[in-house]
Amino acid sequence: MTLRWDKENKVLHRGGKVFNSSRLEWSTPKTPKLGGSEVTPLEALRHLAKHKTLRRVPVGVIGGRTPTNKQRELARQLGAAMADHGMQLICGGKGGVMEAACEGHAAHGGLPVGILPDGEWDAANPFCAIPIATGLGVARNAVIARASVALIAVGGGMGTLSEMAMGIQFKRPVLRLDGAPEVEGAVSVGTIEEALDRVARRLLSL
Repeated sequence: MTLRWDKENKVLHRGGKVFNSSRLEWSTPKTPKLGGSEVTPLEALRHLAKHKTLRRVPVGVIGGRTPTNKQRELARQLGAAMADHGMQLICGGKGGVMEAACEGHAAHGGLPVGILPDGEWDAANPFCAIPIATGLGVARNAVIARASVALIAVGGGMGTLSEMAMGIQFKRPVLRLDGAPEVEGAVSVGTIEEALDRVARRLLSL
């Protein structure tokens, strides 16, 4: 079913329903006639983010602390693209993939959140805008998996594997990029755009 963005009313609609960007659900519109141009799910998110009406439900980025150069750059680009589309990044707040994703997100105007295993906030990487010190150690992985509406894994090892498995247990979409561990139920994606399109569909309840 076609998505349309009504620029005049600043409303996303489809099939006689409008999107409530605070509750992330579709409802019957008060305005009977809506127009606008056809948009993709990612374009729809950009419009909603631009007008600051989108509820910033966290999207998790997970991965190893010792990524390859390719994975590090991929994570940086992923974080940047998430910020461009109004997606709230949440991660473990430490180094490697987490730091690279935070760097990209912050550089594009985002406020990346880090769920730290440590007991003090200053253990976060320098690009983590909102460090949350849990003192939970590796148990903080469960917090990330539960809090995220979807998880995107870039590479990683056993810690990433545990987060992916918990995400699936919590019925979150779990997406694999560039050598992330194979977990039954996780979906392999080839590009950042494909990953974010799937996340956008989740956020838009499509």
